Amino acid sequence: MSMLDNAIGLQATTMKIRSERSVVLANNIANAETPNFKARDYDFKDALAQARGDLEGDGGMSRSLARTSAGHMSLDEGGLSTTLGYRVPTQAASDGNTVETHVEKTQFAENASRYVADLTFLKSRVSGLIRAMGDK
Repeated sequence: MSMLDNAIGLQATTMKIRSERSVVLANNIANAETPNFKARDYDFKDALAQARGDLEGDGGMSRSLARTSAGHMSLDEGGLSTTLGYRVPTQAASDGNTVETHVEKTQFAENASRYVADLTFLKSRVSGLIRAMGDK
C-alpha cells in the first residue's frame, strides 16, 4: 500500500481537501440570506501543507480569514486537521450576514474545476501504474 501511496502522492489528499471545501462553500451559498450567518472557509495551500507536515506559524489560516476564537471548528478526518476560519467580508450586510454570494460562487466554481483537474490527473496516474504493472 505504501508503494501505491508513494506513486499517487498527495493527489488523494488534495481531492479530499477540495471535497471538504466544496461542502463549506456550498453551505455559505445556501445561507446567503440567513441573518447573522458567518461565511467560513479555509486556505487550500495551508491545508495541503499541513497535510504534508510542512505548515509552520499561522495555524492554517490565510490572510483572508480571521480566527476569532480557539473554539472554531476544525476538519479532522484522515489526518487532515485544518481550522476553519471566518471569511472577512469586504462589505458585511446590515443583518450581520457575511456571505458575499459573488465571492462564494467564484470560489466554489474554481474549487470544482480544480477538483475535476485533480481527478483527471489521478486517473492518468493510476492508468500509468496499471500499464506499468502489465508490462512486468
